[in-house]
Amino acid sequence: MKGQRVETQNLKSQDLSKQAQRRIRRSILGAYLAAAKAHGAKTEILTDGDGRVLTYGEITRAAFALSSPLAKKTDRKENVGILLPTGAGAVISLLSVHAAGRTPAMLNFTAGAKNLKSACQTAEIKKVITAHKFVELGGLAPLIAELETFVELVYLEDLREEIGLGAKIKAVLGPILPGLMVPSASPDDTGVILFTSGTEGNPKGVVLSHANILANVEQISEHVEIEDTDIFFNPLPTFHCYGLTAGTLWPLLDGNPVVLHPSPLQTKTIAQRIFDSQATILWATDTFVQQYMRASSEEGLKSLRIAVCGAERVREETRKAAEEKFSFVVLEGYGVTECSPVLAANQPGDIRGGTIGKLLPGLEARLEPVEGLEDAGCLWVKGPNVMKGYISPDNPGEIMPIEGGWHNTGDVVSVDEDGYCIIRGRIKRFAKIGGEMVSLTVVENCASAVWPNYMHAAAILPDKRKGEQIVLVTDYKDPKRHELLTWAQSHGVPEIAVPKKILSVKDVPVLGTGKLDYVSVTAMAKEAMGVD
Repeated sequence: MKGQRVETQNLKSQDLSKQAQRRIRRSILGAYLAAAKAHGAKTEILTDGDGRVLTYGEITRAAFALSSPLAKKTDRKENVGILLPTGAGAVISLLSVHAAGRTPAMLNFTAGAKNLKSACQTAEIKKVITAHKFVELGGLAPLIAELETFVELVYLEDLREEIGLGAKIKAVLGPILPGLMVPSASPDDTGVILFTSGTEGNPKGVVLSHANILANVEQISEHVEIEDTDIFFNPLPTFHCYGLTAGTLWPLLDGNPVVLHPSPLQTKTIAQRIFDSQATILWATDTFVQQYMRASSEEGLKSLRIAVCGAERVREETRKAAEEKFSFVVLEGYGVTECSPVLAANQPGDIRGGTIGKLLPGLEARLEPVEGLEDAGCLWVKGPNVMKGYISPDNPGEIMPIEGGWHNTGDVVSVDEDGYCIIRGRIKRFAKIGGEMVSLTVVENCASAVWPNYMHAAAILPDKRKGEQIVLVTDYKDPKRHELLTWAQSHGVPEIAVPKKILSVKDVPVLGTGKLDYVSVTAMAKEAMGVD
């Protein structure tokens, strides 16, 4: 396929096992209760941010107990927002919403009041669960004051005070007789609502069924082999699908202990907690792994066996530092919220540099042609983990199903002869300069190679002569274009991919999910270039 225009390339991964296909035909709460029964109520499964260790039984009783007062405050199948950091509170809240027969919607507390209001209006959320302690520790009083103008806030501490005799009975009988104590839920009912980042307008609701989430758990389980002794460490937010499905629900449903941390930004604390817990599997992004390694003592991350990174490209220098300094392997995964989210990942013992590995089991995919590009196409996917549909801000509460079950990821991908996928960039992250398509990902990769251990982001700005231009934003203090150009020329990268303008800033902005904040990056570039 090299040197030729991609027509439509059809791809198919191996099938999900029949056992896995059966396991996804239940609810998230049902899958959790089955795991709790299989592994035992007394099994310690979750360590919270404050070091408190909870058993399956404690989580289950808390979820059922809270579901009673929550049910009194809400209507059947109502969408209930959850505004909490990664931790036991978020897990118990999600399960309690299901136990009450309602639908959880995970809200991004870093998104700002405007985006939160839009998300609540889009998903018709009238009540939001949060916690006084979280608001106090997070300094969120101003945000909460704004939220209170358009939703009713329900505090976990207050719900606990409202647990009466009926709720206590439900906490005891619920795990034993869930069929009698919990409203029935079809696997195809909405299991959770998440939201797009809002970088291209108001956030859209992404509607994932119970089966979507459970399918992705099964797909990950069959693709990435783990050991019975593995301990997971997850600092990623549960309002982001990667942190919710892979980092939180997978270990809970699979029976592996998980250590949860409320923020990925607390680098020194996280390095220490990994050491203290002797965690073996870390969920993170390339940027965060770099920061944790820098913040760690020589022995701090030695317990790690694997770091699974998503949301951004894994740099070779990250892999090299992890292996040489701490002896753990960095796997790169790829996914999108609309697919619950994981679509492909490297596997231990099978890492091909520069790729995101092979597609997970149970997926069909196709590459559609992209004008101006060769050897790659736009990735479309279909499978049991692909969402029910979007909720648009223009049609609040109404699920718009995707046509034929196919989702357009918006990512440009190529696939080698052995089935390994290479992300070439997002369609919207290609600049057209003098009629040629230039990937901003290539620009950023060049900068990372020349100035490792720093953050780099490329932005597209208009150009009167050539249509568009690229500006590189970096936190490297003294970037010289000729250094980039020399590297590019010696590695076969065309000169057109070397930006003429490089902007050095104190900090390259990052979203709460760990992804680069390209809206802010572009605003920085526009201001520096005097572009409206």
